[in-house]
Amino acid sequence: MGPLTDKYCIVGVGETPHMRPSGRTTLSMAIEAVKNACDDAGLAPSDIDGISSYQIGDSAQGIQVATALGARPNYANDSMGGGSSTEMLIAHAVGLIEGGYCNNMVIFRSMNGRSGRRMGGQAPGGAAVSLPITSPPSFDQLHGFTTPAQRFGISFMRYIHDYGIKPEQLGAIAVAHRKHASLNPKATMKHPITIDDYLASRWISKPFRLLDCCLETDVAAALIIMPREQAYDMKQPPVYIMGGTARLMADQGAWNYSRDSLHYVAGFYGRQLLFGMSGVSQDDIDITSSYDAFTFTSLIQYEAYGFAPRGQAGEYVASGAIEIDGRRPNNLSGGHLSEGYTHGISMVIENARQLRHRTDDACPEWRQGIHTYDRSEGCRQVKKAEIAACLGWGTETMSSSAILRR
Repeated sequence: MGPLTDKYCIVGVGETPHMRPSGRTTLSMAIEAVKNACDDAGLAPSDIDGISSYQIGDSAQGIQVATALGARPNYANDSMGGGSSTEMLIAHAVGLIEGGYCNNMVIFRSMNGRSGRRMGGQAPGGAAVSLPITSPPSFDQLHGFTTPAQRFGISFMRYIHDYGIKPEQLGAIAVAHRKHASLNPKATMKHPITIDDYLASRWISKPFRLLDCCLETDVAAALIIMPREQAYDMKQPPVYIMGGTARLMADQGAWNYSRDSLHYVAGFYGRQLLFGMSGVSQDDIDITSSYDAFTFTSLIQYEAYGFAPRGQAGEYVASGAIEIDGRRPNNLSGGHLSEGYTHGISMVIENARQLRHRTDDACPEWRQGIHTYDRSEGCRQVKKAEIAACLGWGTETMSSSAILRR
């Protein structure tokens, strides 16, 4: 175990609704999400003295949010990045608080992902914006790759060639995440889908169908971290941070398509550090969140972090393991495929709620202390949720991760 294992906790989480479109600024949404996280923890915004966010030039700054809420941070920072950022900033928060730079930290992401700058799309009234998600734009744009689907599709095509995954296996991810979203009042897409629905969905950019691709939403979300000793006094049960990785890179990180194995992703390099620091193994993990910008990004992380042997993640997901009552449920809010797109922070928030054993939004029996796990009544609480793995994704060559426990 690492020297800081279990010393720091997530004590508050909060979001805005997922909106399409919001008609709001990223500043107003960030303020709402941070305030909701403070209310969840039982803190006043003025109690927060560290604030951190991530963005890709599309959001409000942390210092603006702090000022609007009446907080005076001892530390404020806005990092550049997307899907690997939440777990990275959790690691930053642990180090900064341990070093005495601040007493606690709020992390937020606020984005108009539908009505504002879209990934590979365009800003309102403006020209198309190509964002450097994987390798340098000089390579991508020269060959017409302007969207993440086109870029990540290269790695997935190679995976199909090497391992022969069946479409029905990939579709099992979309079906499972939609099933979980159907139990989530906050989800954008709640109507269940079947494998036939998946196979009938139109092509977006081969090998990705529509139902392989994440949603685009306007949303903000936030979480609060503080030391264990202070966490005991908060409103919610603390969720302990056992360990993680912070934007770990694979070999030749900036040159994805020159690597020998395109689908030997950063998680393969990070899993020993992740589990060694946390003092647990894959068999100890009860639930996971695996970044699902696409079904493939979720799939490949199961192999990278050792939940399935190389080339066998298709069998793993098709077995029902990732469904809510399966061996190791994944993305229990519906994930980016069905709840809404937040660049990963919502997945960590859902895991925190699961580990509290308080995901009772639509399940009155839980609020009454009757734990029936009745899915027909909208209960999405996992029967056994003690340890969770959060598997972030930036690109094939960059990832972050965290393991949390009850």
